[in-house]
Amino acid sequence: MSVTVDHLAADAAALQDPCPASPAATGYASLSPRTRWLLEGSVSGRLLVLAAPNVGEAIARITFIIADAFFVSWLGPEALAGVSVVFPLLIIMQTMTAAGVGAGVSSAVGRALGAGHIDDARRLAGVSVALALAGAALFTALALAGGPALYRIMGLSGGALEAAVVYSAVGFSGCALIWLQNIFANICRGAGNMLVPATAIVAGELAHLGLSPTLIMGWGPFPQMGVAGAGVAFLSAYAVGSLIIGAYLLSPRALARLRLRAIRLDWPHVRDIMSVGLLAAISALLFQMALFIVTGMVGRFGNAAIAGYGAAARLDLLQAPITFAFGSAVIAMVATAVGARDLVRARHAAFAGMAIAAGIGLAFSIVSWNAGRWMAHFTSDPQVSRYGELYLHCLTPIFPILGAGLAAYFACQGLGDIRRPFILSVIRFVIAIGGGCLALALWNEVLGVYLASALASFVFSVAMIVMAAQAFRRTA
Repeated sequence: MSVTVDHLAADAAALQDPCPASPAATGYASLSPRTRWLLEGSVSGRLLVLAAPNVGEAIARITFIIADAFFVSWLGPEALAGVSVVFPLLIIMQTMTAAGVGAGVSSAVGRALGAGHIDDARRLAGVSVALALAGAALFTALALAGGPALYRIMGLSGGALEAAVVYSAVGFSGCALIWLQNIFANICRGAGNMLVPATAIVAGELAHLGLSPTLIMGWGPFPQMGVAGAGVAFLSAYAVGSLIIGAYLLSPRALARLRLRAIRLDWPHVRDIMSVGLLAAISALLFQMALFIVTGMVGRFGNAAIAGYGAAARLDLLQAPITFAFGSAVIAMVATAVGARDLVRARHAAFAGMAIAAGIGLAFSIVSWNAGRWMAHFTSDPQVSRYGELYLHCLTPIFPILGAGLAAYFACQGLGDIRRPFILSVIRFVIAIGGGCLALALWNEVLGVYLASALASFVFSVAMIVMAAQAFRRTA
């Protein structure tokens, strides 16, 4: 039986004693030790312990994002421009599976385990894998059929277009690996196990780091594959991660153990996952599509602008995996507390996560203030660098607010409240794209596109923080 927001509202009205010790004393004894651990002790301490393995995972994802551009840049500006157009599409998939459908999986599994329904959690694991396979098939078909025409519309031509088509064909042909790794990881996170997915993702990135320069440049006995080698190395990270996490989920050690016969689309459990996962996935799609469309707008100013913006936007993209290191811990703690009807603890976990994420954002502001040093990692071309530096300076003042907004979004996913955050995602998309188009029409300068994108993220984040504060005050 699932726990819904309506149930929470009824429970909140019935709560007379704000002390969270009472539920622990009466209802936690029947839960697994790991679930009880999430529901007891210091909220901040538990968050930090849960997030610690994820920090290593975040570092691996950061390395992944940076290294992919760094190694491809060895092939020249045209290759970097081509990959910079395709890479946001692959990140769309990454985000939709990890912070979209995957967040729905984590939230549903956490709520089931918090309520003591272990069999439901295990059935949810099987259903989530079936959803992953279906989603991967859809993305592969769409990318292979429409990719080349889309890249031409985005302004690519010549060697840049050729690089984009090759990189896209390789990456999307194996996208089932991306879906499986991220869904597997979120099954573990929903059960409160952050160590296994973090270890697997770090191992996958080690494989990527070893294979990427080797296959791109043809070192040793390996052929020189160029951009295609970058795509193969990209997929190797997800192949390694899927194998490690999948093996764990099939073992008796997994609390939400995966059973092969449970890999099917069971509607009640699909609904439990997608009640959060569908709108979260669309929100992630809108966010990444905005990035993709903005890349197209920037493309009006030439390949140098695309290359500069693509390299600079890697820093922007890095904030999500680092914040997710704490955000996934927030989802697990909030969802488990919601399942156990410990609404005060859910609120404390949400606000602690927002405070930590704002601190992380401050570090990004420091890096973006020194934008020239960041761009020097990717290019020595002064024109490319100038386009990237300008974009980063637009984001410097707002990175802490963006971090807190992302954490608030994750907290609402754990609560099971996704409809209002989804509306904010739509508003962010409209501001970024509509504002960018207006700036081009009136000003025809790349700075206008950059400012519209920054404004969209700022409005979303501030509204998200306010909305989360109101939601958790109502329930706690």
